Amino acid sequence: MNQISRNWVVIGSLNDIPRQGARCVENGAMTIAVFRTHDDRIFAIEDKCPHRNGPLSQGIVHGDCVTCPLHNMVIHLATGRAQGADEGETVTFPVRLEGDIIHLGIDF
Repeated sequence: MNQISRNWVVIGSLNDIPRQGARCVENGAMTIAVFRTHDDRIFAIEDKCPHRNGPLSQGIVHGDCVTCPLHNMVIHLATGRAQGADEGETVTFPVRLEGDIIHLGIDF
């Protein structure tokens, strides 16, 4: 039987990420972008646009989405899915706040 375990890793505090901004966390060969919305919600997705691998952490955060800086593809932060007429999705990761401490869920 395969069982996936989740490891919660402290990656910093809410104040480490500016509102409507992002910070990156390395997980092996993958870079994970952790976003903070204008109302202090936190989301984590792979820092790679499904279109041309653009660095989403350098995109513009608006509402629950980020716009890729390369070709303006809009990605929903909770689902990782492209919005509108675009197709594709990026990997999402669970996050939780304990006070202002951010925990990132990594499966292994």
